[in-house]
Amino acid sequence: MTANEIMTDNPVTVSEKASLAEALEILSEMEIRHLPVVRKGEVVGMLSDRDIRALGLSTTTDVARMDAIRSSLTASVTTLMSGDVMTVDPDTGLGEIVDLMTSEKIGAIPVVDPESGTLVGIISYIDVLKAVRDLID
Repeated sequence: MTANEIMTDNPVTVSEKASLAEALEILSEMEIRHLPVVRKGEVVGMLSDRDIRALGLSTTTDVARMDAIRSSLTASVTTLMSGDVMTVDPDTGLGEIVDLMTSEKIGAIPVVDPESGTLVGIISYIDVLKAVRDLID
């Protein structure tokens, strides 16, 4: 089983120029935990709900509280994202993906085209668990 078979195609992304408020809104509305940060289609970072929680926020923060802290959310996502992102290509095997996720303690890995470097998918720990579940039935 390869990355191409278990990844989420066309993942939701955010531009490196987006604000933290915009990223928080996307995470909340889409009910996702990992948001690739891109520049011209290439992954330059990852922003997770854990990064947002480091600010004392969550994706379920109410609107009144959001208004009170909006000024701190005008910063760019690049202030919180993890740079130097681990990626895999579509042909990477499931075993290698699991090894990478566990050794690096990461919850999601962007899948990039090896020739163009553009983002083509994302694999979260949920995708891995679903794939393993399918294998044991």
